[in-house]
Amino acid sequence: MQVVVVGGGIIGAATAHYLAAKGARPLVLEACSPACSASGKAGGFLALDWCDGQAVGPLARRSFQLHAELAESLGTDCGYRRVTTHSISVKQGSAPGARGGAAQLPSLPGWVDRDHVGQATVIGTEETTAQVHPELLTKALLQHMQERGGSLQLAAVTGVEAEGGRVKALHVRDSASGEEQTLAADAVVFAMGAWSSQLASWLPASCPDVYSGLKVHSIVLADPQQRTTADALFLAFRGTDGKSLEPEVYPRPNGTCYICGCSDDNAPVPPSAADVHPRPAAIETLRGVAASVSEKLGRAEVLQQQACFLPTSSDGVPVIGRIPGLDNAYIATAHSCWGILNAPATGEALAELIVDGKASSSDLRPFDPARFARRRR
Repeated sequence: MQVVVVGGGIIGAATAHYLAAKGARPLVLEACSPACSASGKAGGFLALDWCDGQAVGPLARRSFQLHAELAESLGTDCGYRRVTTHSISVKQGSAPGARGGAAQLPSLPGWVDRDHVGQATVIGTEETTAQVHPELLTKALLQHMQERGGSLQLAAVTGVEAEGGRVKALHVRDSASGEEQTLAADAVVFAMGAWSSQLASWLPASCPDVYSGLKVHSIVLADPQQRTTADALFLAFRGTDGKSLEPEVYPRPNGTCYICGCSDDNAPVPPSAADVHPRPAAIETLRGVAASVSEKLGRAEVLQQQACFLPTSSDGVPVIGRIPGLDNAYIATAHSCWGILNAPATGEALAELIVDGKASSSDLRPFDPARFARRRR
């Protein structure tokens, strides 16, 4: 079974991985490079039960389990480890001792400057929270897929031909040569992240314009002494300008530290992931966050300053399943900030739906793309 997967981010990579495991021959098309957008710039925080009570709750629990299994089965170090997760209040520029009390909190990691911390609480243990390096995991999934007979092509889809309730062909432009070609497939999966909005023009009768993206910024710092520990920080942060943010700080086992927390609510999604650039003021804010958490982090070299778009839908719920009116076309997108967590279970269930005709590992009904068509009637 030849399945074309449009998108080389973690959702597309996970889907292709599980398709190959079921004996299909996936071809992944990626316009820029694997993990070039959110999958290469996300933090990689994983939580077992933080989505409980929401539509994605069961999917998240299944995916948390799959992440642990992939860490063993892929045979590649993707930065997976269990972590202790803390909620910490920090005020930028506060004088030593001004916040008080935190020096008496034994739960705080030793590399956090306690004099600037107001409150600290453990909100996740190694039983319920973990982390992974998203770019490494995405590329490992693609590599494993290729070892099982799948393939990866750097090419951009420029149009879709649909007839008689099926996608007949994809129009593709090779990213290196610019050569145009037409591809046919038994099935097509659109895992295009924030660029899923293009489907509204390619398949207007089947895909309403309900997809968008939220621009978020992050930095990656060097930690040459590697003194950070297996802890993740969720901050209540107040800057010197009086504005409040909720940044996140994730030390990684490779000796780096990832910090995110600045978003641009109204930024339009550009034509390509290659056109996404960070806003300098947001990067400076994140450097201020680093210095407020730890003087050593404040002095650390900035290895990466970056931005990406988190894929969203109009109702805030992921979209996973068969595209209405098309027997052989599927979509997986709009996972927002939980895309890294939920990618394995999404890919596993979608591969089952495509190859077996039914998803058995996870219930995909809450994510049915047909819900948007029903609301238009």
